[in-house]
Order: sequence, then C-alpha cells, then structure tokens
Amino acid sequence: MNEGIKKKIIENIDKLLAKKAEYVDVRLVTEDNSESIVLYDGNLEGNDTTFENGIGIRTLFDGAWGFAATSNLSKLDECFDLSFLNAKSAAKLVNVPLKMGKKKGHTGSYKSPVKKDPFRVNLKDKIDFLKEIDKNLQEEWIFKRYISANMQKKNQIFFNSEGTIIDRQLTDIFATMMVMGIDNDGEMQRRSHELFSYGNGTRGWEMLTKPDLFSSHSGRIKSELASLIKAESLKYGKKSVILLPGQGWLQVHETIGHPLELDRILGYELSYAGGSFVTLDSFGKLKYGNEKLNVSAYGGFANSPGSFGFDDEGSPERDYLLIDKGILVNALTSRAMIREANEKAGRKVFSESGGAARSTAFYRAPIDRMTNVNILPGKDGTLENIISNTEDGIIVDNPTSWSIGSNREHFHFGCEIAWEVKKGKKTKILRNPTYQGHTVEFYNSLAAVGDKSTWRVGQVDNCGKGEPNQAMELGHGVPVIKFDNVITGERK
Repeated sequence: MNEGIKKKIIENIDKLLAKKAEYVDVRLVTEDNSESIVLYDGNLEGNDTTFENGIGIRTLFDGAWGFAATSNLSKLDECFDLSFLNAKSAAKLVNVPLKMGKKKGHTGSYKSPVKKDPFRVNLKDKIDFLKEIDKNLQEEWIFKRYISANMQKKNQIFFNSEGTIIDRQLTDIFATMMVMGIDNDGEMQRRSHELFSYGNGTRGWEMLTKPDLFSSHSGRIKSELASLIKAESLKYGKKSVILLPGQGWLQVHETIGHPLELDRILGYELSYAGGSFVTLDSFGKLKYGNEKLNVSAYGGFANSPGSFGFDDEGSPERDYLLIDKGILVNALTSRAMIREANEKAGRKVFSESGGAARSTAFYRAPIDRMTNVNILPGKDGTLENIISNTEDGIIVDNPTSWSIGSNREHFHFGCEIAWEVKKGKKTKILRNPTYQGHTVEFYNSLAAVGDKSTWRVGQVDNCGKGEPNQAMELGHGVPVIKFDNVITGERK
C-alpha cells in the first residue's frame, strides 16, 4: 500500500487518542469490485459492473461510536475529525456505554484461494459459458430460462489504535440457473440449481466452470421440472421431512444463524428485522435441539464466502460451537457486543469475540453478522440410508418462499419440489410442498443427520440486515437432515 497514506492514517489515529478517544479503527478499501451477468431465455438482459474504494473510520468516545467515511482520500484528516465529532455527539445520548476492552495489537493477512481471477476472464468467454448452459436447458415446453453469475472482489487494509494491521483480499463467485414451466393447473413451477462447494478447493472462475458444482446440473433440473409440472400437489398432514442441503441452508440461516447474532439478541434489530427468542439466560441452558444437533461457526473452510480470515474489527475468525449436542453454548459475536452482553447478564456469558463484526462496504459500520454457520455431519449415513429408515415422509429441495416469526420462534417454508417417501422407498414427485414449525420444537424432532458424503456448503450472496441495509455474503455447510412429525402442506 501507499506508505504516505499508511503514515497519515496512523498519525490521525494518534491524534484522536490524544483527544481522549477510547478506541479507533480504520478500514481502507482499496478495491471493491462486482460484476453480474444475467441471461433470460438466452438473451443478455444485464451486465452490470461496480467499482468502489474509500475509507471508513470508527471512533469510540465516552462509550459511544462515531462513524465517518469518504471516497476522497485527500479529505482523510477531515474524515477522522468528523468521526470523532460524531462520537462526541452520540455520547450525549448514550444509555448503555460501549467498551472494546484491551487487546494486544497484531498483524495478519488473508487471501481467498483463487487460481483464475474472474475479473481477468474475457467478458465474451463468460457470456459464452453461460449461453452454453442455457442451450442445454432449452425445450419447447419450458416457459422461461434464467441464468446468472455474480463475481466480487474486495481488498481491504484494517488498522486500529491497538497497533493491529490486517491485509485482506477476498474473492467470491455465485451463480444460479433456473427453468420454469406451466403445470396442469396453469400455475408456474420452477426448478433451480445454485453454485455450491464442499468447503475445499478454490474460489476463482475455475470454481464456476467445474461441472459437478454447476454446469452438469442443467439436465437434472430440466428432467425434474418435466415431472414436477405433471405432479399432484402435496396434501396437508404430519410426516417426516428430509431436507436436502439446497433447502437445509435456508433453514439454518433463518432459524439458527439470525437468532444467534448477538446484536439481535440485545435488541438492536427490533426496528427492522426483528429480535430473537434467545435471551442471555439461554446460553448453557436452552435445549435448542436434541443431541443430534451440533452447529459450528466458521468451520475452517478454504472455499466459502463466509471465510475471510479476520473480521472488520481485526479479530481472527474462530472455529467454535454454537450448539453442542443440542445445548446452546455460544453466539455470533463482536468485541463491543460481548462486553455489553456480559454486563447485562451479570456474568461472563462470552469469553471472546467470535470474529463476526462485518461490513458490506467502506461507508457502512460493522455489525454482528453470520460467517459460516454449519450443521456438522452426523452418523446416520447417506441419503439412501435415511430414506430407507423413513416410514412416511417427503424430501424437499430449494426454497420458493419463507415466512419467519419476528423473533425467529416459528417459520413456514415453501419449496420447489418434493419426493414422497413411503415405507423406506422414494416414490413420486409432488408439487407446491410446504412445511412449518416452531424452531425449538422442530430441532428437538431432529431424527437423522447425514454423514459427510451428504454435506455441502450453500452460498449466500444477499443476506440483508441493518439500517441502512447491508447485504452480506456467507456460507452454510449442511448435510441431509430429517425431522419427524412435521406439519406439511396447506390446510384446505
């Protein structure tokens, strides 16, 4: 990086400390690029690119945050001053003083594993690759075809008043293919596939072009849609529900990930995205699920948009359990939030930051976000093993709709497709499948957790949270999972 800019940043941090700032951190984003390509029915409908760079500065003064940002580095001094003035103003209104505590400064770096930078691939080659997939999706009876690819690159240098300096270079790539058709009742049905990983490998253009992760699924979703549009609808009742990872990641996201974000537990999301049924008293006590349920944060994956090395407070990503044999033991946390939580609880609920402070852009302040939130593989074998041990159930894949209680206490999901299971055998395809439940009751009905062969990482590129809104990227490693005695279908 430019040594002059680095020197100026450190000088300004020292200047704010001399003014009695308790803590200062700086995120210098030198490159924040995105490119999206969208095809409808083989036609290029969108090719959007963005480029951003700038600096975001947080100052903690008298228990309150002040934040300022600029894309004009010639205004660096003014931006630091504004951050400090904002903190001083906020301190007059603060009810719960925030504290960062004391940490020893450190240095570090992280770079996403990439062989071929997607931004260096010729645009024509990208479009030709997607058009070849579209060609494989074409049939006269298919009403609509949709393919998209989204590429992101973000390079950032982090500084704080403790002497920490972190260099991060992140690359992410996402893709979706979808086909749609009209069923026997004149309703639109769809079948889709999204780029995923097994937690290993690299994250460049080579990930998207690896057939087993994306392009080879075109024939499968087309064949499944052909059966789906002729199928009967799922009838209302109670039965076992087997979630494939394409649906399991959203189940985890909405009913484990979001409820365990500590700022949400403390009430900071109430005006926008709701709260959480989890309280500070729940940790170490709440039986979130039965003993088959083991959930981790991070997971140490080389290949996931939830793997970034260090969070936006400079804390290293940690690999730790959120739920251990069904018992809630930890949350997704940042430094200031754990101090507030421990003081409110009157005990040490959290010992250290979970490395979950994340920001979508240089002009947004970090908040508690998901990283990789994963259900760990179990001992109930393959999908075929789980099916063979199911008397009456359905297998579901890929979400079409979701409705979540304001405190994540209950949920209702619609899925693209279901397969009926009777007496240990997969039988017919069913359309318009839905299922619902109360979160804790649902996870306590967990009947089977598939082994590593059933586990994969679903990629999320648009998790929304915060005011103003921040869209964030993350991953969920999920095996095949089965739940018993679940309400399915819609009551007529």
